[in-house]
Amino acid sequence: MKDLKYLFAYTIPICALIGIWFQGIFTYLTPLYAFGFIPIVELFTHSSTTNYSKDQKQERSKQRIFDWMLYLNLPIIYSIVFITLYISTTQVLATYELVGIIVSTGIVLGSNGINVGHELGHRPTYERFIGKALLLPSLYMHFYIEHNFGHHLKVATKEDPATAKYNQPVYFFWITSTFGQYISAWKIQSKLLSQEQESFFSIKNDMLWYHVFTSFYFISITILFGFFGLQIALLSGVVGFLLLETINYIEHYGLRRTKLSSGRYERVREIHSWNSNHTLGRITLYELTRHSDHHHRASKKYQLLDHHDQSPQLPFGYPTSMVLSLFPPIWFLIMNKRVPVAMKNEASY
Repeated sequence: MKDLKYLFAYTIPICALIGIWFQGIFTYLTPLYAFGFIPIVELFTHSSTTNYSKDQKQERSKQRIFDWMLYLNLPIIYSIVFITLYISTTQVLATYELVGIIVSTGIVLGSNGINVGHELGHRPTYERFIGKALLLPSLYMHFYIEHNFGHHLKVATKEDPATAKYNQPVYFFWITSTFGQYISAWKIQSKLLSQEQESFFSIKNDMLWYHVFTSFYFISITILFGFFGLQIALLSGVVGFLLLETINYIEHYGLRRTKLSSGRYERVREIHSWNSNHTLGRITLYELTRHSDHHHRASKKYQLLDHHDQSPQLPFGYPTSMVLSLFPPIWFLIMNKRVPVAMKNEASY
C-alpha cells in the first residue's frame, strides 16, 4: 500500500480538471496547489534520507505497478490537452480564466508530461516511445536527444546549456538553456548521422521526425479547434517547458566539475546535483528530487533511487525552490553560500 504513494502525482492533473470544470478563480487552483499548498505542507513534514535495502530494491524493481503509474500519464496528458482546447474554444471565457487554464495545463504538461517522459526516456524498450509522446505537447521532443546524449555527459560544465551558472538569474537561464539545448540536440543528431554515414533526410534522423510529429500535432489541433485552439496549445506548451527549465535551473545551479590537466572533466559524481528529500516533492515528481543518484546511474528506475550524504542538499523541496528561484535576490541569498567554494572558483575560469 505504501508503494501507491506515487498516485499523489495525479493530484496535479486532478486540480487542473477541477479548475477547467468550475472555471472562474478555480482556474488558478493548480498553480496555487503546486506552488502554494505543497510548499507550505513541506515546511511541516519530515524529509527522509532512508534508502531501501538490496533485497527491497530487487523486489521493487520487479513490481510493474511502478511502471503502470507512469504509463497512465500518457492518456491523462492528452485528455487534459483535449479538454482544455475544447472548453477554451467552445465557451466564452474571460481573459483571466484563459490565462489560468493555460498555466494549469502547462503545469500538468511539465510535471506529468516532461518529467515522466524524462524518466521513460532513459529506458531501452518501448517505454522510450511513450516518453517521447509525453514530450510532444510541451513542444520538447528534442529534449530526449539532448538530455540523454548531451546533458548527462556535460552536466556541471560550462559546455552544458542545462546547467545554470553561478549568479545567473533563472530568467536568463530560460533563454540560454531553451535555445542552447535545441541547438545542442541538432549538433548531437548530426554527429550521430555522420557516425552511421547517414544523410540528413535519413529515416534515422530523429530530429527530423520530431519536427514532423510536432507539425502533425499543430495541424491536427488547428483542424479540430482552429487557430485560437492552436494558440492555447502553444502557450500551454511554453509553460510546460519553462517549468522543466526551472527544474533544470535548481538541479545544478552553480555546481561545476573540475577540469583535469588532460583537458577532460572529472567524472560525474553525487556532488554535482542538488538533492531534496522532502516527501511531497519526491512523490509528486516521481523521485526526480533524488537527482544525484539519477546522474550516477541514469537507467535506475525512480522507485530505486538512493540518498547520498555527500550530495548537496536543497534547504527546501523542489516546488518551494522553484518559487524562490523566480526571485533572484532571495535565491542568491539562500543558495550562493551553499555552493562549494571550489566550484565557484572553477566557474570563474
